[in-house]
Order: sequence, then C-alpha cells, then structure tokens
Amino acid sequence: MQISLILHNLIRWAVLLSGVWAIFNAINGLISKRTFSKSDNLSSLLFMIFCDIQLLIGISLFVSNAWFDKVKEGMGAVMKNNVDRFVIIEHALIMIFAWVLVHVGKTAVKKAEPHAKHKKMLIFFGIAMLLILASIPWPFRTEVARPLFRWFN
Repeated sequence: MQISLILHNLIRWAVLLSGVWAIFNAINGLISKRTFSKSDNLSSLLFMIFCDIQLLIGISLFVSNAWFDKVKEGMGAVMKNNVDRFVIIEHALIMIFAWVLVHVGKTAVKKAEPHAKHKKMLIFFGIAMLLILASIPWPFRTEVARPLFRWFN
C-alpha cells in the first residue's frame, strides 16, 4: 500500500510537469502561429500517458484502501465526513473528468485542422489542468492535506 501511495505521489508530479509542458507548447504554437510539431505531439502524448498511469494507481488505491467499502456502507456517512467526501466524491470524480478531457482533447487535436491544433490543445488540456490542480490534496488544504512528497513525512 505504501509503495502505491508513493507512486501516486510521484506520478502526480509527472502529470503536472507534462501538463505544463503541453500547455506551454500550445500557447507558444498559438502565439508564433507555427505548425504542430513532433514536440507538441510528444508533450500531449506524455501528458495523456501519465494521466493514464495515475488513474490506474488511483483506482487501485481506491479499491484496496477501504474507500470502496465506505461507498458500499452508504453515501450518507461519506457525505458527512469532509475527508471521505473529498477522496471518494470530489477528488475521484473530478480527476476522472479531467482524465476524460485529456483523452477527448488528444483525439480532438489529432483530428483538427493544422491551424486549430494548438488552440484545441490549449482549451482541453488547460481545463483539465485546472481541474487537476483544484483536486489535488495540497498541504495548505487543512482537512484533506497530503504531503508534497509522501516519503518525507
């Protein structure tokens, strides 16, 4: 279990860095009006891959960490507990929605006309990154706080 938590924490940083790289490439491509490059495609692909890995680790943690058992016991108790509500409802569902946006965005970019690829990448990945950033249990979020680097705490 501890290894999964550490991996989930580490992959979070890979998701964030690859997402920032993809968004930076999209903004740069829009401003400079350059064609969609291999670097743009690589950044969006890595962002999607890291999101996929993060989702799989997150689902395994959800199922093996008794969160799923709390759902089976009843949502009334879950909704009354701030930590349970955050992990089971807010974090899980918003992250899954962000994951869907990344996949839809990657497909939309692939199918888009060359002049529209950067714009679609910025829109889809930008919204996904905002959702991801809002759903991470940052240390400053007092009730649901998690450490920035799990193995140091």
